[in-house]
Amino acid sequence: MSARAWIAIAAASFGWGTAGVATRAALEEGVAPYAIATLRSVMAGIAIGVYLVWRRNRRRPSRQAWSVGMAMGVTNLAVPFILFTLAYQYASAGFVGLLAALIPLGTAIWAHFLLDDEPFHGRTFAAMTIALSGVALLVLIGDSGIGDEGQPVTAFLLGLVAVVSAAFGGVWAKRHRALYQPIELVGMQFATGGVLLVAAMLIVEGVPSGISGTGWILLVYMAAVGSFLPFMMFYWLLQHVSATRASLVGYVVPLVALVTGIIALDERLELGIVLGGGLILVGVVLTDRTQRRLVRA
Repeated sequence: MSARAWIAIAAASFGWGTAGVATRAALEEGVAPYAIATLRSVMAGIAIGVYLVWRRNRRRPSRQAWSVGMAMGVTNLAVPFILFTLAYQYASAGFVGLLAALIPLGTAIWAHFLLDDEPFHGRTFAAMTIALSGVALLVLIGDSGIGDEGQPVTAFLLGLVAVVSAAFGGVWAKRHRALYQPIELVGMQFATGGVLLVAAMLIVEGVPSGISGTGWILLVYMAAVGSFLPFMMFYWLLQHVSATRASLVGYVVPLVALVTGIIALDERLELGIVLGGGLILVGVVLTDRTQRRLVRA
């Protein structure tokens, strides 16, 4: 694999991995959760729009493509952005990052029911069992990574719904992959999701005000480094390396979130996170590899 591919993997992993740390830091700065999710997505959406104009992409997506983009805006952006942001109020970036690592597992389950060519069999089920046992340990031991003020069960429930939604969106997009170009889908996804997030923010929190300078810096960071950059790097990877190579990003993101959370926010590396997180990552990797072998067969 080329040096550029490794750089893209590192950039995408760093961006998505540190986005959770920046989210927790913004919450500590007093920025409301819906405002974080909304302003981050709107700014990232503007950046993507500028990028498409710079590329002189004049191709107009079809109505069918827009229907997929709108579904992705709901399931793969608005719902996960809000729920994961809310989850960061109750657990560390490492804890929530491990929950986000379950998205490939949820994707395999949805694909079994929605895609004709991606069923799972005995080995897949065994790998899933390992990951789910890690989730059980993570919740039952009760270590949130932020001490007594943490609420791991609440964070888990919010993260679980986010994972189910994001996994469905990914499979839905794959089911209709002939209708769109990848970069166009990102643009349509952010356009639709941004509108929904703005509406939700205005209903729940009203117009954001009183955001500090540090808060704005964190929001810009989440939009540029935590959203725009990793999306661009990941789609570049899909065009230049195999899907298996590109999937390395998903394995590294939770580790980046865990380490940077400990360094930047003094989060704790607790027993439940170590044991449960280890099983989750092993189970997710095995599930992903097993599914890929089955598809190739």
